[in-house]
Amino acid sequence: MDQLSLFDTETENSLAPATAPLADRMRPRDLEDYIGQEHLLGKGMILRQMLERDQICSMIFWGPPGVGKTTLARIIANRTKSSFVNFSAVTSGIKEIKDIMKQAEDNRAYGIRTLCFVDEIHRFNKAQQDAFLPYVERGSITLIGATTENPSFEINAALLSRCKVFVLKELTADNLTELLARTLKDKRGFGNTDIHMEGSLLETIAVFANGDARTALNTLEMAVLNGAISPDGSITVTSDTLEQCLGKKTLLYDKKGEEHYNLISALHKSMRNSDPDAAVYWLARMLEAGEDPLFIARRLIRFASEDVGLADSQALPLAVAAYQACHFNGMPECNLNLAQTVIYLSLAPRSNAVYRAYETAKQDALRQLAEPVPLNIRNAPTQLMEDLHYGQGYVYAHDTEEKIARMTCLPDSLKDRRYYLPTEEGNEGIFKDRLQKSRAFRLGDDA
Repeated sequence: MDQLSLFDTETENSLAPATAPLADRMRPRDLEDYIGQEHLLGKGMILRQMLERDQICSMIFWGPPGVGKTTLARIIANRTKSSFVNFSAVTSGIKEIKDIMKQAEDNRAYGIRTLCFVDEIHRFNKAQQDAFLPYVERGSITLIGATTENPSFEINAALLSRCKVFVLKELTADNLTELLARTLKDKRGFGNTDIHMEGSLLETIAVFANGDARTALNTLEMAVLNGAISPDGSITVTSDTLEQCLGKKTLLYDKKGEEHYNLISALHKSMRNSDPDAAVYWLARMLEAGEDPLFIARRLIRFASEDVGLADSQALPLAVAAYQACHFNGMPECNLNLAQTVIYLSLAPRSNAVYRAYETAKQDALRQLAEPVPLNIRNAPTQLMEDLHYGQGYVYAHDTEEKIARMTCLPDSLKDRRYYLPTEEGNEGIFKDRLQKSRAFRLGDDA
């Protein structure tokens, strides 16, 4: 972002010069150009309504870098015809803040509103934050702070209580692809130059940028500036050019297309075949191409029950822990959490007995949805239900020596059905022996 001096303001008609970085030239000037944050700016959403009614209050924008916090503040300033002041947490001291506040109060006397934007407001110390407080309270300024840190921890409670907090989300790959495609056509971007660049390369940049519009635009600018120039002045950007700009191989990957499902299938089947080397490779392919680690973690949780099951009862807790680690750490730190879990699941004893038990039971349940619950295991909370013999014949298992009651819990038409058929793998061998004894006792065949 271009850093205005403490006393600079920005008007609606000011434009970034042609020599400015692409990210500045393509900065949206109104809501119609703004991409992302539909949960705040979509039709009928709260921030959109505040803007349309010109009822702006002091607010904090909390979100990751490159999602449009500064841009949105400037759009608000232009839309509300406010004087825009950009503070720097690095260079603005108490004296400078008070000077600007005095100027804002003078402007207020002439009916001019002052919007003070403080980027990285969490870097302001307590004294600097306190300096804004009386002017926010009096309405001399409208304060908009931007932070990548949790404002609950980084901003004074008194100041925070006077501001509305809006959470800005990471831009999606689709958001960034739309932005990049627009940049190639917009005269502020590369609209005056004939650029030959496949759409798949724009998608690659969008994935690489990981939700950050500034990173996406900087990468596109580098790729175009290093593209091959033809005699007619057109520029061609190839995958080789983009690979050099990214400093990494542009892996073939579409998180919505065939390759997405091919790779997750390869990971699942490699683990199922007890091949940790192949499984870790396919994991790396997905992560390095930009796959959401939480998606992979969810698939590992499924695998733990579908392919390992009770053969290793630690598989499911480990997979759930991996999901939590991904949520806490994010990429790239969580790559090892996932790799550890993938290797463990690849080498765990294998059983699909849980999967087969549910699938078989599901078919019976769908075919016989009206099958009544046996009277002996029905609930009997009222006297009428007791008179109708609800719960009659029920035996509390804990009251028996064996901790098992000799009664049938399946409907009569299904009383001989067997859904869980354990294998001899891992812990399931123990469960198999226990199940055989339990079934024999319940049926009175233990004599």
